[in-house]
Amino acid sequence: MSTIPLLALAGVHTHIGAYHILHGVDFEVPAGQVTMLLGRNGAGKTTTLRTIMGLWSASRGSIAFDGQRIGGPGAAGDGDAALRTPAIAQLGIAYVPENMGIFSDLTVRENMLLAARQARSVAEFDPTRLEWLFGLFPALRKFWLYPAGKLSGGQKQMLAIARAMVEPRRLLLIDEPSKGLAPAIVQNLIAALRELKSTATTVLLVEQNFAMAKALGDTVAVMDDGRVVHRGAMAELAEDEALQHKLLGLSLAAHQ
Repeated sequence: MSTIPLLALAGVHTHIGAYHILHGVDFEVPAGQVTMLLGRNGAGKTTTLRTIMGLWSASRGSIAFDGQRIGGPGAAGDGDAALRTPAIAQLGIAYVPENMGIFSDLTVRENMLLAARQARSVAEFDPTRLEWLFGLFPALRKFWLYPAGKLSGGQKQMLAIARAMVEPRRLLLIDEPSKGLAPAIVQNLIAALRELKSTATTVLLVEQNFAMAKALGDTVAVMDDGRVVHRGAMAELAEDEALQHKLLGLSLAAHQ
């Protein structure tokens, strides 16, 4: 498995209005691996994902994807603060926000079609990939023609992730996919993400469910107060309860 970073953040600062949220964030996401981004509430994890996607601009530092600078002052090569979000998405980066971002009044099928850049109709979907997604998330087939707003919370989360996967992506940014889900649904989600991991898709995953972090993570970056305070192997953090308490104020053992 490659350890070459597909994504690298160096000294990233982000301001939102008068607020200085990120204070020099540094970490890398190795290609073909799942990197967990952990930390207490308010540590800056969501801001980091949004800054990578260009939804907020980095005021200092740099963000590089596959060697190409995509974020930070001058990243666009013409004085702009960063590439714009559509250009970042065109590079093969997909973002699943915490609020899932689905269109409630549209059907599951219509939501999927909107996410497919290469298909103008359902008939143009890659049938093999669509069947693979149905295998991962069977509820999508069952509720294919239902309005997405009528799905359960877990089904909406499955739809949000499936939209990001409807076409091959080089990097998935996923923000707290298990939040508010029942334990049985979380286990289904872990199984689906394990299947995705087996395809060597690179994932940066923000998660508060530490059993999921342990099950899926290869590497980990821990944030606190807008900074990365720990980087390393997820397995090492999972085995070190003292370090978990120091960094997160709790242990993985308490969240199995």
